[in-house]
Amino acid sequence: MRVWRQLAEIVTRHGAAALIGVHEVKGSAPREVGAHMVVRPDGAFHGTIGGGQLEFLMLDLAREMLGRGRGPARIVDQALGPDLGQCCGGRVKILIETFDGRDLDDIAPLVEAEGKGASFDVECRMEDGRVRRELASEADAGPGAQWRETHGEDRTPVLLFGAGHVGRALVLALAPLPFAVRWLDDRDGAFPSHVPANAAAVRMRSPEAEIDEARPDSFILVMTHDHPLDLAITAAALRRGFSYVGLIGSSTKRARFEKRFREIGLSRERIASLICPIGIPGIADKDPAVIAASTAAQLLQERERRQLDRNRSPLALPGDT
Repeated sequence: MRVWRQLAEIVTRHGAAALIGVHEVKGSAPREVGAHMVVRPDGAFHGTIGGGQLEFLMLDLAREMLGRGRGPARIVDQALGPDLGQCCGGRVKILIETFDGRDLDDIAPLVEAEGKGASFDVECRMEDGRVRRELASEADAGPGAQWRETHGEDRTPVLLFGAGHVGRALVLALAPLPFAVRWLDDRDGAFPSHVPANAAAVRMRSPEAEIDEARPDSFILVMTHDHPLDLAITAAALRRGFSYVGLIGSSTKRARFEKRFREIGLSRERIASLICPIGIPGIADKDPAVIAASTAAQLLQERERRQLDRNRSPLALPGDT
């Protein structure tokens, strides 16, 4: 969800909105730092901080604050134990803020940054009881900043070669997930008339150029209509050194491709990194939708693995209650 765009739209249409955000997590919790909900004055909302009693309680507080009009932010330090009827066992700090038309100019740079399609950092400080935010520079937080937030849609790029049955099923499986899909095929009429918002259907002219120009953090999936084309694309992707290169096919297909890869001089390490068959182990069903679901889960696992080292603990908020 594009939090700031949603917030600005609700303020413009309804006059006010509340923002509920998970600021800090200790132990087990239903959502991670940075999860948000945007609440309308009538109680309707977008997003989630994990559901359950925690979410119900924070929504009640947000509606109460909206009823009093634009005012100071509230910080709630909440244990997720027997008092909430949740068994997560951790503790969270939730930041609740209210906004109205006076805040639209301050929100505008954040809306613009979201529109660029990448994550971005914001330096934050408390000022007269309200949170003031400024887009962060590449440097460390300035002397006036008390904590830093990360916003925007951090979508992992995926190059998907092939618009057959599995390719179509996979694009649909990835539609609600944090990926940006470049969907490639060299055939006329290969793509459906409509594709998900996070996918771009592209008539492929040069698979080698696509591999060369891809971001180094891209995931590569190869499932074209032609085995020689599969071989050429996969070899180029392995040679480039992407961390995830997936090839649709059986163990027999993998063995044949490995022989050709050795013949063209690919290293043993790069060949061993190939994911083939694709998908998480233990699922043998060959239905395209099942393959797609299994592969989507595998991509999420790989994405999660990458992000583990990038997690940062937020700085303490002043005036925690």
